[in-house]
Amino acid sequence: MSADVERERWELRTGAGVGPLQFGMSPAEVADALLVSGPRQRVGGPYEQEDFPDGVKAFYDSGRLACVALDAVTGPQVFLSGFPLAGSDPEQGHQFLLDHAAEHGNWVFYTPDESVSLTDLGILLRSQRVGEARLARPLFVKEEWLDSQYFRDHLPLEDASG
Repeated sequence: MSADVERERWELRTGAGVGPLQFGMSPAEVADALLVSGPRQRVGGPYEQEDFPDGVKAFYDSGRLACVALDAVTGPQVFLSGFPLAGSDPEQGHQFLLDHAAEHGNWVFYTPDESVSLTDLGILLRSQRVGEARLARPLFVKEEWLDSQYFRDHLPLEDASG
């Protein structure tokens, strides 16, 4: 599957969430918002994680939604100033975020794995291996996690395969 395939489009709500998901939702509210009966849950790391159909992963802090990760290929698409955050070339995505930050005065943060984040927008752009290629995979993170050294060092690092 290519990154150009038509996919659901979600809107970024800076600091509040993405698509139908709002930071602070309970797992049941997340499942309801995604119109699914229930996710497959994995426990581990410093947070709870739930994997939903269609390339959506939810991460919780004390039982409340704190981070949403979208699969590079199967997840919904989110645009920032017309740029597709999911499924693009990771180097182009990183450069776009740096250019956007320079133009709009956003705060830039590099994570230990060299991913780029615009902390004031709650966007973190990771790389995901898809076959032999690497594609951009966006994470949308609540402000408290990006402000906390502990959570910045423990942001979801799993390398999903597409």
